[in-house]
Amino acid sequence: MARVKKVIKGNVVLTVAIIVAVITGFIIPPDSSYADYFDMRTLSCLFCTLAVICALKDVDFFYILAKKLIILCGNTRSVMIALIYITFIGSMIIANDMALITFLPLGYYILETTGKTHLMAYTFILQNIAANLGGMLTPFGNPQNLFLYSKFNIPNGEFMAILALPFSVAILMITVCCLLVKKEPLTITEEVHFKSPRRIELYLLLFLFSILIVFRVIPYFIGLIIVPLVLLFADRHALKTVDYPLLLTFCAFFVFSGNMSRIEVVRDFFSTILEKNTLLVSAISCQFISNVPSAVLLSQFTENYPQLLVGVNIGGVGTLISSLASLITFREYTKRDPSGTKRYLLMFTGMNLIFLIVLYIVGALQFNLF
Repeated sequence: MARVKKVIKGNVVLTVAIIVAVITGFIIPPDSSYADYFDMRTLSCLFCTLAVICALKDVDFFYILAKKLIILCGNTRSVMIALIYITFIGSMIIANDMALITFLPLGYYILETTGKTHLMAYTFILQNIAANLGGMLTPFGNPQNLFLYSKFNIPNGEFMAILALPFSVAILMITVCCLLVKKEPLTITEEVHFKSPRRIELYLLLFLFSILIVFRVIPYFIGLIIVPLVLLFADRHALKTVDYPLLLTFCAFFVFSGNMSRIEVVRDFFSTILEKNTLLVSAISCQFISNVPSAVLLSQFTENYPQLLVGVNIGGVGTLISSLASLITFREYTKRDPSGTKRYLLMFTGMNLIFLIVLYIVGALQFNLF
């Protein structure tokens, strides 16, 4: 029983997803239509990308690369800018949750070894915001992006054009927050070198291969053969450490959203409110059920993917549950400073709400909603 509780506590969103999927299963009993719920392309792309990222993490690629960049900085402000931008850019490449898992420990290491732990809450929150908003520009930057990109078959140019404005404003806001940090002398001296360079080259090729799958250059089913096969021989540990709960969460929400779309009263309700303001509804929805399930659920009731896409991306900032990545950051912070939980939550909520309000106004202006 203790083990079950531990699993549930560590996978709260997955547990909720399974529960709501089962509940809706009683309303819409399983039938042949269930098979159509699952977006195999999204699941395949997500699996391949996560697997390769785990392989690169196993050889400390991202960690060492980041430390090399940090060593070049000479003061707290420069370190903050470098750390936040590494997280920001990293989320565009390796997804927001993986960027935080990779770079939050680095942030703590830098602050702890230089005696600047008083900046930990501010740094972690900014890293969290950077991860959630940095990943918005690319289809593979956030799980919800990958899903909507595949579901609506959005052209690459249009995808980036839709998110270019809120992305640019997010960069500006994050930069201003970094510049608010007092400039103090800082020295970090440590020699770092990449290990297993040949394995890194192999994994980078696999990563490029995964990106080509995401951009539909290579059929996804080929990726499901090549990526696991290569890693089976090169790094079995990577296959074991893939975020399978995230994949299962998607599956459960596919069932939940598929069933909800077949309930007439629900379909009419969501269709009506989404027709009035898809951007607002999707951004608010994220604050209560997180951005990934919001994207999966609301996509069943609207074809207005531009507003939905922006809404579930800017909606990733806000409450603690608006993004799975935010829960990762909270867990990492409380693990290192349990006594600072209240202060962290107050600062987190205040900063995130400012970002959410400003970015919603930007989105509303973009779509002429005022």
